[in-house]
Amino acid sequence: VQLVESGGGLVQAGGSLRLSCAASGRTFSINPMGWFRQAPGKEREIVATINWNGGSTYYADSVKGRFTISRDNARNLVYLQMNNLKPEDTAVYYCAADSHVTPDYKIDQYEYDYWGQGTQVTVSS
Repeated sequence: VQLVESGGGLVQAGGSLRLSCAASGRTFSINPMGWFRQAPGKEREIVATINWNGGSTYYADSVKGRFTISRDNARNLVYLQMNNLKPEDTAVYYCAADSHVTPDYKIDQYEYDYWGQGTQVTVSS
């Protein structure tokens, strides 16, 4: 099982990026998935999470109204659209999948079983 993130990069404050997470090896179409991030010197934190069919989502307060999580189960993809980026959004962003079947999203990173290698997002001021 592999999760591979893409779409990170360097962007100016106020700009946008769209991260993608491609899953291979198994389908996660009935599982919660999430995006987390870790800035230098800080602990990894949740950014957004989505339930199996996209009907329920959760966002950290710091990104609410600016980021949107979505998924395409037919293609085993999860996205994170990031708008109005700020320098404090600079971090390595990780995609995660929970192997347990549940109708809900998951906020606790320790409930996720699979992780991608991360993609760097750098926002300049």
